[in-house]
Amino acid sequence: MSQVYVWDKFIRIFHWSLVALFLISYLTGDELESVHTWSGYSITVLVFARLIWGFAGSKYARFSEFVQTPRKVIGYLKQIASGKPKRYIGHNPAGGVMVVAILVALVGTTFSGMKLLAIEEGEGPFAQSTTISLVQPVFADEGRYEDHDGHEDSSSEESGHESNEADEEFWEEIHEFFINMMLLLIVLHVIGVVVASRQHDESLVKAMVTGEKRDS
Repeated sequence: MSQVYVWDKFIRIFHWSLVALFLISYLTGDELESVHTWSGYSITVLVFARLIWGFAGSKYARFSEFVQTPRKVIGYLKQIASGKPKRYIGHNPAGGVMVVAILVALVGTTFSGMKLLAIEEGEGPFAQSTTISLVQPVFADEGRYEDHDGHEDSSSEESGHESNEADEEFWEEIHEFFINMMLLLIVLHVIGVVVASRQHDESLVKAMVTGEKRDS
């Protein structure tokens, strides 16, 4: 039985690196913040590299090869339900949707994570640059200043604090949404791999290690 080279080295490294990094990020979110942050940055780099590879990579890595119309995806899902789906050398239509969905979820997860890092720690690419106020320096250490009548006014500080809390809560919810979305997609992906492997009598996990699949 002849073999065909399907998954290039980049795709295989991307796949298994993403598995490891997402697991690290998920397990370190509440305890090891520095590890969580840098694993998130690493995932961001991987995702952008995958997007570029989706246009400039090898045949089976390109989006044009596996992104199908909704009609074809639905038709393929019906084939799976019937137990006799068409075999694809690369990603099948359902797998193509999964790739796109995972990339979207990862972009949402990393973007919202960096927004939270900027709000909570003042760090990262979305952190605002530090500005020096020359207008109201009085009582800066207590978050107060004097107005023109000499009265202390802390309303600006309180308003800024409330706005910051609202922003933090908003991005926390967005971050959690995309994390939960990723967990759901991972479960569906594993189920899809198991089902496809059984229906086509081949190991898709092995193929993602060696890069090869049988040609028919």
